[in-house]
Amino acid sequence: MTSWKWTLNKTTGLPSVGPMNVSQLRGAAFAAVACFLVGGSFTANSVLGDYPHAGGQALRYGLACLLLLPLLGRGGAAPLRGLRAGQWGRLALVAAVGMVGFNLAVLAAERTAEPAVPGVFVGCAPIVVAVLVPLLDGRRPTRPVLCGALLVAAGAFTVQGWGRTDAVGIAWSMGALLGEVGFAVLAVPVLRPLGPRLLSAAVCGVAAVESAVFALALDGRAALRLPDAGETAALVWQAAVVTVVGFVCWYMGVQRIGAERATLFSGLIPVSAALTAPLVGAGAYGIAQAAGSALVGAGVALGAGVLCRRPGRGGSAAGVEDDARDQGGVVVHGDVAAAGQPHQPGAGQGVLGADALAAQQQPVLGAPGDGDRDSGHVVGEPDVDAGGQGLVEAGGVAQRERLGDDGLG
Repeated sequence: MTSWKWTLNKTTGLPSVGPMNVSQLRGAAFAAVACFLVGGSFTANSVLGDYPHAGGQALRYGLACLLLLPLLGRGGAAPLRGLRAGQWGRLALVAAVGMVGFNLAVLAAERTAEPAVPGVFVGCAPIVVAVLVPLLDGRRPTRPVLCGALLVAAGAFTVQGWGRTDAVGIAWSMGALLGEVGFAVLAVPVLRPLGPRLLSAAVCGVAAVESAVFALALDGRAALRLPDAGETAALVWQAAVVTVVGFVCWYMGVQRIGAERATLFSGLIPVSAALTAPLVGAGAYGIAQAAGSALVGAGVALGAGVLCRRPGRGGSAAGVEDDARDQGGVVVHGDVAAAGQPHQPGAGQGVLGADALAAQQQPVLGAPGDGDRDSGHVVGEPDVDAGGQGLVEAGGVAQRERLGDDGLG
């Protein structure tokens, strides 16, 4: 009989910060893939230098939205009907700030600054998120994540270096930083009801509309033109790979490890750009890039929890619940009776021990779940008998089977 524990943030339902379990390690891999794809997309950006920028963004996000729709399945867009006005506002802000605004800020910064300058500012996003997310959640920043974010920012600076700029370039670079932070933080409250695929499709659709409006206002009839072969390939790459695959992987990562940890992987963006630049003769990968990559790797490992172990009492459930760092989380533990009975360890549960949960435990009346068929959203363990119900979401499959499946969504 297998048993494990999940620690979730009480406000967002996302994982709290601490050592990673298997599902969270997969989330880290998703975030890493997403950021590596974004870094590699800078090569495609160089091909689109002469294409109308806002119009190109409208094409990119519109095509990505169309490609994502078949992945939703029949009725996959139904949760959108349940969104409140404030949640639609968040989607509009994610698109405006984290997608359209971010891209336009980077482009404007590079008019008076070398590309490394906005890159260095964006590399500071993990530090901002490591401080901002805990404060919004009513807790103090976590020391390993904050230290890891500092290492990631230092590594990003080492990889890119610093370039010529002026006050205007710095101002637009700050705007790019705000856009990166907004993309990481603003979507978190709507990730749970929508899931990674629907959220990605929704923000791409909204961003396509916003980009089209901006393009028409800025360039009029010149907002779009027929792209040549190279521009077409770059737009398709950005839409199908960087946006569709990258966005879904990013939100799957945030879903499993939270925005604090996921944003650490943005340090891989300049590393990926430095690795792929020599392929098109746009740069070289030397000692500075290798050293910066090592700093980024160390920062991600430290902040993500790979290099730390949670102190507890023999790995028991009580040790987890009583840890002061877990005040923002709740633990649902195997074999907890739903009728208010004290915890009794089941057979084969020797790893966790016979400790009862803390005195403030609350029984549950039914199996936890939110009905969206996403194992990352279900809080519990396969051994819990909650009021005679197994851990099964409405219309879903058994939790014991689902928790072993970490497919897309």
